[in-house]
Amino acid sequence: MFKKLFNLNSLSTFLLYLSILIFIIAFNFSDNPTGGWQQQFMPDLNGASITDITFVDSLTGFAVTSRSSGNSYILKTTNGGDNWNINFTHGVSFVTIQFVDFNIGFTNAFQKIFKTTNSGLNWNAINLPGDLFGDDMFVLNEDTIWLAQSLGGFGGLFRTTNGGINWTQQFSGNPNPEKVYMFNKDIGFISAGSNLLKTTNSGISWILIPGAGGFLDIYFADSLTGWKTFLEKNDSHMQKTTNGGLNWQDQVIPNNANFVFSQIGRFSNVNNDTIWGVGGNYIINGVVRGVIFKTTNGGNTWGFQIPDTSINIYVYSFDQFINKNTGWCYSSIRTGVHTSTGGDSVTLYTGIKSINTEIVHDFELYQNYPNPFNPKTIINYELRITNYVEIRIYNVSGIEVKVLVKEKQNSGNYTIQFDGSGLSSGIYFYSLFIDGERVDTKKMVLVR
Repeated sequence: MFKKLFNLNSLSTFLLYLSILIFIIAFNFSDNPTGGWQQQFMPDLNGASITDITFVDSLTGFAVTSRSSGNSYILKTTNGGDNWNINFTHGVSFVTIQFVDFNIGFTNAFQKIFKTTNSGLNWNAINLPGDLFGDDMFVLNEDTIWLAQSLGGFGGLFRTTNGGINWTQQFSGNPNPEKVYMFNKDIGFISAGSNLLKTTNSGISWILIPGAGGFLDIYFADSLTGWKTFLEKNDSHMQKTTNGGLNWQDQVIPNNANFVFSQIGRFSNVNNDTIWGVGGNYIINGVVRGVIFKTTNGGNTWGFQIPDTSINIYVYSFDQFINKNTGWCYSSIRTGVHTSTGGDSVTLYTGIKSINTEIVHDFELYQNYPNPFNPKTIINYELRITNYVEIRIYNVSGIEVKVLVKEKQNSGNYTIQFDGSGLSSGIYFYSLFIDGERVDTKKMVLVR
């Protein structure tokens, strides 16, 4: 009997099932985040802000900062953003950072470009001519780089084909370009104010595309299919082209009364179908939180995610995905979120028809005036039926600072004054609630 219970086969089977049970228990009680996003943090760096971020693989990434307390920084992570370390320090703000491969990368600053050939172990300065600094940079390879500079007497578009030893001005205009993007060595685009220009000969000549507007971010999957985003009179446009940028069609991104800003300032393509975008924010439970937009059909329909309620990031400014599951969305204030599972399991989609259909509401909240104001401003609203009405004021962090109205009101036009005395300068929001539900929110600016 003893031998039968403890023969090798029985013991091996017992140990196998015991190992599986221990694994299941350990997995269920692990400290892995329950949501699809995990918050990450960078060092304080004396208050310096992030100006750009890039990842070369699932573990290795770089970020550059503005100048604060005399220094700007290049940061590096080797564990997917869980920890960031200072990689290089300089006295002038960095603008953008791009890598050709794992080892070779460039970042630009005033009158200089810095280059690494060993994944950031060393950074060597390349001097730029005159007062050139570059609002934007595009690195095609180790030798060929474009710089766009919008301001100053030395503005325009510049190109080097020998790694920065010599530079040639390729464009100068009014306005000068602030953004540059090249699909390949021949085809590319610049954004100059509200103008979009295209080259098919490596920047030697540029053709204006009438009415297309400029871009904040742009990406082409092939020579014909591309996307861009831009702001026009404070309205955000996400657009797609299927004929090489000659025509652009607006795409509808989610928007409702809880959005403070429904806009995409930067986006990252995984492929022709899946795109992630950042730049908007949303009021949820009285707190303004950053929104991450997503499409899985090339932008025909867009949805959005708001990471777990324990992550209170006001707005995301940078995003990058290296595959369908692995990506990062970061704010400029040195914190962000990371996913290795493709984000949250649920993406809230808003259908195109429901957005485009005109809806007649039983209310209207108007823009305050004057705006900006100091310290008083007027808020008008209209009720078309009798409702229980609240108007609440929030600061930029989504914290309620004042309740202006809280009562049942008959149909009609109403005017109320908001006095910002005692509040600091900055952005504030006022929200209209009907029968306890937030139905509209608008922004106002207090200037001391």
